[in-house]
Amino acid sequence: MISKLFNSRDRQFIIILTVFSILLSSFDLSAREVNPKLAGVDVKQRNMLSTSNDPIVYYAAHTKGNMQLAVGNNGQFGTFGGTIIDPITGDQIQSCIYPKNSDIVFLWVGALWIGAVVGRDTLVSCATEDFYSMREFWPQPGDSFKFESIDENSQFYSDYALSEEDIFCTYTDTFTNSNLTGTDQDNSLHKPLNIKVTQRTMAWSYEYADDFVLFDYKIENIGNDVLHDVYMGIFVDGDVWHKTNNGPQGWNDDIVGFIHDFDAPEGHGFKDTVNIAYTADNNGDPTGGAWDEKSCRSVVGTRVVRTPSDSLKYSYNWWRIDYADVTQDFGPRKAGTTDDPFRDFGGRMGTPVGDKNKYYVLRHDEFDYDLLATAVDHTSDGYLPPPENAHLYAYGYDTRYMLSFGPFIIHPGQKLPISFAWVGGEELHKDPAAFDSHEPSNPYIFKNQLDFSSLATNSRWASWVFDNPGVDTDDDGYYGKFRVICFDSTFISLDTNINGVDTTIFYYEYDRCDTSYYEGDGVPDFKGASPPPAPKLWVLPEKGNIRIRFNGLRSETAKDQFSGAQDFEGYRVYLGRDNLKSSYSLISSYDRENFNKYVYNSNKLPEAGYELLEPPFLIDELICLYGDTSGDNSFNPALYSRSNPYVMADFPDSIFYFEAQDYNASILGVDTDIRKIYPNQPYPSILNPDSAMADEVTEDGYLKYFEYEIVIEDILSTVEWWLNVTAFDYGSPEVGLASLESSVVNGAKSSFALYSLDQFDNNIYEIYTYPNPYRGDVEYRNAGFEGRDRRGMPDNRVRAIHFVNIPPKCTIKIISLDGDLIKQIDHNLDPSDPHAAHDEWDLVTRNTQEIVSGLYYYVVEWETGSFIGKIVIIM
Repeated sequence: MISKLFNSRDRQFIIILTVFSILLSSFDLSAREVNPKLAGVDVKQRNMLSTSNDPIVYYAAHTKGNMQLAVGNNGQFGTFGGTIIDPITGDQIQSCIYPKNSDIVFLWVGALWIGAVVGRDTLVSCATEDFYSMREFWPQPGDSFKFESIDENSQFYSDYALSEEDIFCTYTDTFTNSNLTGTDQDNSLHKPLNIKVTQRTMAWSYEYADDFVLFDYKIENIGNDVLHDVYMGIFVDGDVWHKTNNGPQGWNDDIVGFIHDFDAPEGHGFKDTVNIAYTADNNGDPTGGAWDEKSCRSVVGTRVVRTPSDSLKYSYNWWRIDYADVTQDFGPRKAGTTDDPFRDFGGRMGTPVGDKNKYYVLRHDEFDYDLLATAVDHTSDGYLPPPENAHLYAYGYDTRYMLSFGPFIIHPGQKLPISFAWVGGEELHKDPAAFDSHEPSNPYIFKNQLDFSSLATNSRWASWVFDNPGVDTDDDGYYGKFRVICFDSTFISLDTNINGVDTTIFYYEYDRCDTSYYEGDGVPDFKGASPPPAPKLWVLPEKGNIRIRFNGLRSETAKDQFSGAQDFEGYRVYLGRDNLKSSYSLISSYDRENFNKYVYNSNKLPEAGYELLEPPFLIDELICLYGDTSGDNSFNPALYSRSNPYVMADFPDSIFYFEAQDYNASILGVDTDIRKIYPNQPYPSILNPDSAMADEVTEDGYLKYFEYEIVIEDILSTVEWWLNVTAFDYGSPEVGLASLESSVVNGAKSSFALYSLDQFDNNIYEIYTYPNPYRGDVEYRNAGFEGRDRRGMPDNRVRAIHFVNIPPKCTIKIISLDGDLIKQIDHNLDPSDPHAAHDEWDLVTRNTQEIVSGLYYYVVEWETGSFIGKIVIIM
């Protein structure tokens, strides 16, 4: 977990930090009882010298979206590169993984810093900083996390939730025990500001909102003194590496920078204010000159979306640390002015040591140039000349940054709101060879070919979900900032007399203009359009097949939290070899038979044309509207296309054409492989299964009307398959959103196409193993038969011999020819588990040694029988 510190000559001191794993017997999850197995967190932080009554740092994880992020209940996010166990899913999470399940890490640690002037003292409280011995925010003893969700299928569903994954915690800076807080490099002890932070982090799985996590803070003054000139900062040590490349070669070549604005999608020269600090790998880590699954092509950054005032100052500073030689410590520094003189950091040029230096960085009005431009002379902008080794930094380095803002005042008892977004963007790097020609003296050629559009788009959506543009949340008549875009201008000449002089004035008169909102009303919404919730899913293996059963009650009846409409459109069934989004293939779908109606608008901007204004119409609705009679089945909307529109006879200005919404694969079991399990079941009398009539519910308590299944036939039984069913809607034309779909990855289940329990006959099990013989010279992993879900592990730890068609509860013993027990596997799964008939051995002995070549017996024993077989291993 702390290997990074000892793998680099830049990190040559030992930190005072103990991170160890522990399972909890109880864990407060939104004030309700949960399964203790799901409630444990395997990372705690406590100083070795602290007492049992001291606070403990726990971690939780955001896993809903395309970004997996660990958050601590002490103002930190990220795990210093280490791994935690998500207390909800049980999955391992390493700091920040982006994109989801890619094993590409984007964060060492991030932390909250707050500085203020209290009387004559200049104080800073930080959750952590580069020397890692500092821990100045702590939860109260016994405090952990609480969870809420807008997902009605979640055990944490709450009417008060704002996202699919709300995680709450609180912490303060009031602990002064140096065994907890540590000491700064100037040997100063922590002196608290006396503040309490209530933190809420939020994540979504929606396609437009799954690339960011929103952080919302309430900063409360719980002391007796007024906090003057308060500044807040987000500190980020954002290292980028693939799990198989953890070391200086992975994270010692990163780049950092700041983007002030980006071209707005509306065009016409408009710019979106982005104000995002970012971290990325310098070249994207191509392999052999090409991209592969280990390439770090994305970018992650920090954007502030809410502060207590619109008139604050912002600063962005980055630096690198040299632990052994302070003279090599570096960060861009301005020379200083009479009003703001240069401040020496104890011989360091970058890392602020001590509260006064930290506060200086927080409040100092400066936007550093990008690390790529370190070798460029910026003295004309007030910066000191570049250092002698600037060209080395310009190729990428292990750096960290601080994004800060202020000042404001916090009176005793007062709370101030702060919000920021942790945002990702994919495919920053387009050309795997581009960095080869990077020239530090002219870095802009390389930088200009980087594609920040995905980061900018996701940053915009983060700010829009925080505060919906064009929405008057507090009903005060203000809907936010907007742009007026005008078209079709006419050149006008006007003869007039100005001060007795005949003058001709020329100007443009705009015939048509449009209004586009790009910011909200300043009142947080934390809301966006949502897809229908995914259906309840069961995976039922069969010999050579996998049967998928799902129940769509919630999918088909849920209302979009943004529009309030029941906008369910259909289902999609996916199959993949692992749980990466890019690995799934669409194998079948169902969607309602409906059509979008495009209406011709002669006043449409920027030019006349068709536009989509309403949700799609069912075929019966269109027949009633435009057929000769309500039962006129001769009316076919598919006949009226853009080139052959429908013109209303009595209203020739009313011109439409129709397009099918999705594929209109709406006849279950006919034009789609999805079918209803109970095709003749009428719509239920009530949507609550507990109150429904007996003949309306299944044996396990689900409404029959919403029961579906699909059988995936003739697939390999020797590999693991991942399956999921998503629900999607028809979009929101009024806000320009396309169809939204539930997550392909969340809720996916894996299975082998093996016997299910009800296929076993009279306890006769057709048990076998594969591959048998197992050959060490065969590249099973490259062929996709091993380690697909464990990319970060070496080849010799992902080997697998599979045991197939075994009883749900049994013991597998691998025995040498001499009768020695090599390995014992206790297999105990519920018969309904898709993996009940399968287990595997990693070719590691019970003494954690690699197996050697030879002939081995395996014995499978269960309550009513046993089976003996042979395995040949050739290494």
